[in-house]
Parts: sequence; C-alpha cells; structure tokens
Amino acid sequence: MNISPSEARAVEPPFDAAKLDRLMEEAGIDVLLATSKHNTQYLLGGYKFIFFAAMDAIGHSRYLPIVVYEKGSPDHSAYVGNRMEGGEHQNNPFWTPAVHTATWGTLDAAALAVEHLKKIGKAGARIGIEPPFLPSDARDLLASRLEVARFVDATHTLERLRAIKAPQELQKLKLASELITDSMLATIAAAREGSTKIEIIERLRREETNRGLHFEYCLLTLGSSHNRAASPQAWAKGEVLSIDSGGNYHGYIGDLCRMGVLGEPDAELEDLLAEVESIQQAAFAKVKAGAQASEMITAAEKMLKSSPSAAFTDFFCHGMGLISHEAPFLMTNHPVAYEGVDADRPLEAGMVISVETTMLHPKRGFIKLEDTLAVTKDGYEMFGNRGRGWNPGRYSSGGENSCGKTEPGAGS
Repeated sequence: MNISPSEARAVEPPFDAAKLDRLMEEAGIDVLLATSKHNTQYLLGGYKFIFFAAMDAIGHSRYLPIVVYEKGSPDHSAYVGNRMEGGEHQNNPFWTPAVHTATWGTLDAAALAVEHLKKIGKAGARIGIEPPFLPSDARDLLASRLEVARFVDATHTLERLRAIKAPQELQKLKLASELITDSMLATIAAAREGSTKIEIIERLRREETNRGLHFEYCLLTLGSSHNRAASPQAWAKGEVLSIDSGGNYHGYIGDLCRMGVLGEPDAELEDLLAEVESIQQAAFAKVKAGAQASEMITAAEKMLKSSPSAAFTDFFCHGMGLISHEAPFLMTNHPVAYEGVDADRPLEAGMVISVETTMLHPKRGFIKLEDTLAVTKDGYEMFGNRGRGWNPGRYSSGGENSCGKTEPGAGS
C-alpha cells in the first residue's frame, strides 16, 4: 500500500537530493537501496554505527545497513539498521521518516527493505542496488519477493553523487591529511638505527590513534628494499625509509607518503627526491577547476619521461573521499582495476585527488611522494603540505633501543 499524506512529512536530506534525483533519472532508477557502509554513511549525513566500524560479521550472518531513497520523494525514505542502533536513533534521530532498527543479519534486513518498498508502492519499480556491496542471500531474497521489479546497478550513480565534496567534507579530509602528516613525521623522528619495520608501524598506529584518527594501514620500506610489508628488518645508517599511510577522520580518508633517512641525505638522494618532486609539481601546475584531468597527467608524464630515473619511476593520480579510490577516476587500471572515465572531463571545484610519484631505485630503494589536493576555482589547496623533503631519523645511543623506548635500568 502507499504511504498516506498523514504519514508523510517534509524532510531535508543531508545531501544534494536534487542532484541525486537527476542522477537516478539518468540511470533509469526509481528507488535506491544503498547497502555499502560508505554510501549509507554519506546518505545518513555522516553516521556510521561504531559496533560494526571494524568488522561486519556477527553470528551466522553480517551487518547490512540499508538506506531506501525514492527519487523525488525524500519523505518516503527509510533506514534499516541493527537492533542496537535504536539507542543511536534515540540520541541523534536519523533524518529518514521511517526507521527500522530491528535486524541482526542480511535476510531480515532485506525483508524489511521489501516491506518498505511495498508500503511506498515501489515493489515493481526499477530498483538501484550496489552489486559489489549486496550479499548474494540478500539479493536472492529481494528478487524472490519483488518478482516484477527490475534491478539496476547504482554504483556509478552514488559515485557521481559523492564526487564534489561539501565544505564540511573538505574540512574532514584536510584534517585527516594534516593528522596523518603529523603522525608520520613524529614516527620518523622517533625511529632510529635498529628500529624494525614492525616497531615503526606500531609507533605510527599509536601516533595516529592518539590524534583521533582511525588507523587503516602503513606501507613501509627500509634501505634498498621495495618490500612494503611488515617484517623484522631494521633501519641502518644511511638508509632511506618510505612511510605511506592511510587513516580516516570520521570516515574520510587521508593517504600520504613521506620520506626519511637515517643520517644526512647524500647528493644522490637529494637529486632523486628532486626528480620525484619535479614530476609532482608538473602535475600540480595543471590542477584547477575547468582544466581537463588529462592535462595534469600529460604534464606529469612528460616530466617523467625526461627524468634520468624514468625507467623505474611511475606517476599515478586518483580521486579520494570516503574511500581511497573514488570519483574522479583518472587513470585506467593503474594499478587499481577501473576505467579512467574522468580523464577527459573537466575537474570541478570540490573534487579531491591524490597525486603520487613512485621511484623504485635499484640501489637506493623506494622513493615516493604522495600528496592530497582539493581542486579550487583558481588552482588547488594541498592538505598536509609538510615534510616533503628528507626527514631525519636518529642514531641509537645510551640505554635506548629502537623507536625511542628506554630499556629497564637505563638512565633517565
């Protein structure tokens, strides 16, 4: 049955509903079922349930949040969540007129979504789903109970919705980048001769957590190695360190890379990092609203081609936001598997991109800079714009062991 006028109420979604309606119309979608954690967070105005922030599995099933949105009718929206989210709704009510915090798994979540679709008269509609983020048992239940409905892939629609960041999103992305930069520089400064990769990564995790970030990962190299996995390998005098970390602030990703050296960088290291920097700057110079992304890529690749280290150096750029690779999609299968469909489209103010140049030097090791840029009308704003040169570690001395920890019995 349909929702009666008395049941409907005027609502103001915490996103650009007119833009979503337009994108849904273009994609042939009448009603949307968002099921990924990043898109449900976006559609709920930044909310993510803390109990399932680190994992989805519970019992024999998994957490499956669902936001239901009908094109042109935000008053028909619903949120389907876990039973424990009832308290969240009491403290900070969800904007959706209908709230069903009654699920423990995928099937009961899908069943409640079906009930709501029938209530708003959309059981036979064109229903947008997220195939990569909809478990097969939930999809089977939807198909069996909505036999007349047609399912449409809404992944692209939701990516386009999130492509332009609102001011509050840009602030979170900026803060994530700044805090990660601070954490990486503090970690390099604390590391010293004998610090192992395992110890350095753990130090970075604590530095990020203590600054209010949710630690995601750290990819670390020492010396001439290109292996970025954790290991007992120790930092030695004269060796380089690359530290590439992702963490998030309220769900928004920060992802940067900075370089360290144990001692003073020699002339060769200075020259190698300068090569990387010249490629980065060539890309930066082409970033502004209205410019095609391909201009940035072409400029960087031209500078790369003229580099003495071109044979073992690579340039890459990608969009960022709630996840580490999102619109704009700038390069094809490089290295993540997607098409660079936005390379020949104009950049828009509010887009956020990661620009990275990686040198796999056969003798000096892994040398990389990764930076985050927010596109503006006249150019760009760089987030975390510090520590882009060689950052020194320290030698071991006295009673201290690696990463600044003092051995029992050592002097104060």
